[in-house]
Amino acid sequence: MIDPLAEVVSLLRPQAPFSKLVVASAPWAVRRSETGRPFYFVALEGSCHLTIDGPGPSETITVHEGDFVLLPAARNFATSSLDRQPPREDEPVTTPIVPMPGGARIGDPDGKVDMRMLVGHCVLGSPDAELLVSLLPRWVHVRGERRLSTLVQLVGDESRADRPAREIVMSRLLEVLLIEAFRATASTAATPGLVRGLADPRLALALRRMHEAPASPWTVVELAKEASMSRSAFFDRFSRAVGVAPMAYLLGWRMALAKQWLRQRELSIAEIAERVGYSAVGPFGVAFARHVGMPPGRFARRANESMHVDV
Repeated sequence: MIDPLAEVVSLLRPQAPFSKLVVASAPWAVRRSETGRPFYFVALEGSCHLTIDGPGPSETITVHEGDFVLLPAARNFATSSLDRQPPREDEPVTTPIVPMPGGARIGDPDGKVDMRMLVGHCVLGSPDAELLVSLLPRWVHVRGERRLSTLVQLVGDESRADRPAREIVMSRLLEVLLIEAFRATASTAATPGLVRGLADPRLALALRRMHEAPASPWTVVELAKEASMSRSAFFDRFSRAVGVAPMAYLLGWRMALAKQWLRQRELSIAEIAERVGYSAVGPFGVAFARHVGMPPGRFARRANESMHVDV
C-alpha cells in the first residue's frame, strides 16, 4: 500500500542540517526570521513559549521538557521564557545572546539556566519543496515522544562528526525524523495539511488511492466513493482537513511527480503525461505550463542545465 506521507517526505529530500545547543536564563525573548526553511527544536530541559506569526493571527504554544516542534516552512516566529509575554512582530528584542562552543547563551550570562534546547534547520533538496511543504501542517508539536528526542540527538551527533558516508546517514535520519514527527502528531494536527487528512480514516482512503494511481481519471464523485461519503460531504471535509480542494491536491501531486520525472530524464514527455493522467502531450503541456510557469520541455532543459552547473 502506498504511504502518501512517506512519498512526500521522500520527495522533499532532506539534507544535512545545522543544529546547536541553546541555553537560556529567564527573563528572555528571541525573535527569528527564516526564509521558509524547516526549523525544529527539542526542549531538553525547562519550558518556554513559541509564537508563530501569520498568515492570519499569530499562534502561541507552550513547549515543555521533552517536546519536539517542527515548522516545515518557518518564516517569522519568537521564543520566550514563561515569565513574560512573547514579543510582538514590531517589538524590539534586546535579550543578550552570547555565542558559546556548539551553540549560544541567551539572557543573563551569570543567571541560573532554566531552559536548554537543541535547535536547528535542515535543507530540503527538492526544487518542489514549496509545493510539497504546502501539503504539510503549518507547525507540528509533539509531546512525550522520546523516540524523536533520540533521533534529533543522533542527527546532532552525526552533523558534528566526520564519519564515512556522513551525508547518506544524515539524509536517512532526517527522513525518519520527519516521518516520526508527522506520525506522532497525526491525530492532533492543529493546522490543515496532509497529516490531518491522513488522520481521518475516510479521507486517508481517498488520499492513498490518489497516490497509488495518479494516472486514474479521478473526479470528486469517484474519490467520494472511495471514502464512502457523499460528494458534498467529502469535498467539505477534505478541504477543511487538507487545506485545499481534492482536485487541487491531486493536480499538485501530479505536477510534483511530473517535475521529478522530467528532472530524471529517463522518460519521454509523452510517457510522463500518461503517468500523471493525461491522454496526450498537448493537454499535459498546457496544465504543466499553467501550474509551473513554463512548458515541460523547457523545465527539463533548465533542470538539466542546473544539474551540470551544480556538478
